[in-house]
Amino acid sequence: MRQFGEAPPPPSFFERLKAGLAKSVDVLGLGDVLIRRKLDRQTIAELEDSLIRADLGPASAAAIAAAVAKGRYDADIAPADLRALIAAEIDNILAPCQAPFAPDPAKRPFVVLVAGVNGSGKTTTIGKVAAKLTGEGKKVVLAAGDTFRAAAIEQLQIWGKRANAEVVARNPGADAAGLAFDAVKKAHETNADVVLIDTAGRLQNKAGLMAELEKIVRVLKKQDPNAPHATWLVLDATTGQNAISQVEAFTATAPLTGLIMTKLDGSAKGGILVALAARFGLPIHFVGVGEGVEDLQVFDAENFAKALTGAA
Repeated sequence: MRQFGEAPPPPSFFERLKAGLAKSVDVLGLGDVLIRRKLDRQTIAELEDSLIRADLGPASAAAIAAAVAKGRYDADIAPADLRALIAAEIDNILAPCQAPFAPDPAKRPFVVLVAGVNGSGKTTTIGKVAAKLTGEGKKVVLAAGDTFRAAAIEQLQIWGKRANAEVVARNPGADAAGLAFDAVKKAHETNADVVLIDTAGRLQNKAGLMAELEKIVRVLKKQDPNAPHATWLVLDATTGQNAISQVEAFTATAPLTGLIMTKLDGSAKGGILVALAARFGLPIHFVGVGEGVEDLQVFDAENFAKALTGAA
């Protein structure tokens, strides 16, 4: 029992996730659907519309609504039971994509290329991942490959100090591919476990910047034909359906091996993660709900589904 005057314990990540997805729950609008209490034709149609509004995508929305109605058509259902059913169906879509990041020790250093559009939270996310890895006892090298922005270089250097990770950086405007090459070389020299390579934020429709990403991949392969061993795309939850075109474009340039979704706190478009899972089936490594290291956590499909639907 907490003593009088003792500070309450900090909220768990699940509690922060629930708070962060509150707007998505509102947009989902299950309250209006639940008023009906009977799974008739109108209720199922309203449910499907609600799932589409919450950015789950038409295909996922139709599949979830059909699965909920199966064997229960025209039956009365308690609101809590309906939320639980919807959460379970969303969990079924997300669960195959739940994939905590675990670098292969046989590929050392394990090279991770991190991409994303401007403002996705990419550099901050790299810093947080680095802090988690060094906290697990791994030696990490960070490559400040966003050479277009001096602020990004400085930001990664600050995170490097926080995470006790070495940062390889050059002056703004330096060749990003050459810097990535040097970072992997440094990791070999220092016997590091993981290299996390930051890249300039780039819109998926900018051919020049996408070509630079291809160049980084080509240069990395000169040191290790299998590098990069992982390529992550950091997505901003507030972009909603635009995240689909981002995944398509980046996959064509540097085949993706995993996704990270940031800025779920306060976003009304958290359901886009379900649409991405259903369409691409890519591993989802982390989700973020804030600025602190503890606000980036390993993706948990069941907890996400419950938080998105208000089922718990």
